[in-house]
Amino acid sequence: MSAAQGAPEGPWLVVGLGNPGPEYAGNRHNIGFMVADLLAERMGGRFKSHKARAQVAEGRVGGQRVVLAKPMSFMNLSGGPVTALRDFYKIPLDRIIVVHDELDIDYATLRLKRGGGDNGHNGLKSITKSLGPDYLRVRCGIGRPPGRMEVATFVLRDFSSAERKELDWFVDRSADAVEALMAEGLERAQSTYNG
Repeated sequence: MSAAQGAPEGPWLVVGLGNPGPEYAGNRHNIGFMVADLLAERMGGRFKSHKARAQVAEGRVGGQRVVLAKPMSFMNLSGGPVTALRDFYKIPLDRIIVVHDELDIDYATLRLKRGGGDNGHNGLKSITKSLGPDYLRVRCGIGRPPGRMEVATFVLRDFSSAERKELDWFVDRSADAVEALMAEGLERAQSTYNG
């Protein structure tokens, strides 16, 4: 039965990627967690522990039913919790949105897309291995490491003081993009947010 026939749409699963623990909280790699926290705040929800090894908050954002999730498994094992949540809430792949940091996009720039490769991102690699590649992504640009800095060092560092000046705006815009994806669909959201 299609939505047009009056069947209520199921919830969306919005997964913010990051690493658990206070020592990682301000890292570039944790922007997905930051966006999930803001979305939870917007819907007046609180994160609670879920047996899927994730923190989960349920509610409505912009009229859409949403399950927000922050996997607590560390980035490179994100696929396990995401798959367990998909199965628990019976969410189809086309209603799964993953919010993550992206090296190949300039800082504070967004790109929305469905599917594609993992670009060396261990969180995406793990999720794609579990679900296949065709989930939606909100790619939050963090830019490339300066000089010869290792990628792993760069992503596990906090945003610089210059970057922090724009960080609240960037997280806010990323959360807006998630809402637009759910409410308007990929193409319309892309035309607004792909900078």
